[in-house]
Amino acid sequence: MAITTTTHLNFAGTARDALDFYATVFGGSVTAATYGDFGMPAGVPGADKIVFGRVSGGAIALMAYDIPGATDASATAGTTRRENGATLTDRTFFQSLQASSLDELTGYWDALAEGATIVEPLAASAWSAGFGMLTDRFGVTWVLDVA
Repeated sequence: MAITTTTHLNFAGTARDALDFYATVFGGSVTAATYGDFGMPAGVPGADKIVFGRVSGGAIALMAYDIPGATDASATAGTTRRENGATLTDRTFFQSLQASSLDELTGYWDALAEGATIVEPLAASAWSAGFGMLTDRFGVTWVLDVA
């Protein structure tokens, strides 16, 4: 028996844009269905939002949807920052991305960093040839390092 896990991200109305962005970063294609596709009447607020979305076929797979009725991204994002050498956060998880080389990692870092808040710049660390942390423009905090 094989088991797989895929990160499922929750957004307050920006799932379509996030899925498109992650497809450009990691490759692959987007599959998305709206609440309207599943029967919500046209014209009802939120009918055009994503109820099921997925990026697959690239370097990673991600799933995402828009939380029904949510319109304030800060309600789901939380914050992460560095202070006195420690990472402080109220998030329940970070998305970890490991690459086999610094060159490969740098490409993903540069793409994810567009419009992001850098928590820890990408640099060599005691445990990795490259480590960095950022919160992307959609509020997802990524921890990137060379395996």
